[in-house]
Amino acid sequence: MVPANSDGESPLSSGAGTGVRSFTFTKAERLSKEKTIQELFEKGSSFYLYPFKVIHIPNPDKGTKAVNQILISVSSRQFKRAVDRNKIKRRIREAYRLQKGVLNVRLERVIFTFIYTAKEILPYAELKEKVLMALTKLNTRLTPTPSPSEEKG
Repeated sequence: MVPANSDGESPLSSGAGTGVRSFTFTKAERLSKEKTIQELFEKGSSFYLYPFKVIHIPNPDKGTKAVNQILISVSSRQFKRAVDRNKIKRRIREAYRLQKGVLNVRLERVIFTFIYTAKEILPYAELKEKVLMALTKLNTRLTPTPSPSEEKG
């Protein structure tokens, strides 16, 4: 049991003021709005990094509480049993939760999806590595490249 701080909140849950990064995966981080999902698939940019196809767009919410939102998809055509689909999604979600700090917090927020395209269930260690690679690539695609005039100034 983790002792509560003076606010009655667990020090692991908030991460505020302690310098500790929060590893939570909140409901706000899950992409669930049908309109936003439709926009993501219609207007989003994508790249492929085995075993994922990643589609992303900037988050239209410009509020201070806007967060990166993620949708994880596993094909029911490839994996007939819901148990297998759920296992893959659970592994991807856990890998993302532990490595979401890779996404640059200074950049604008982004909405993205991981579409699992492999034909077999990959072990967690391999999925974790691939999620890290996909997040790193997403981060480099979102980072604006400085123009030559900005480098000299």
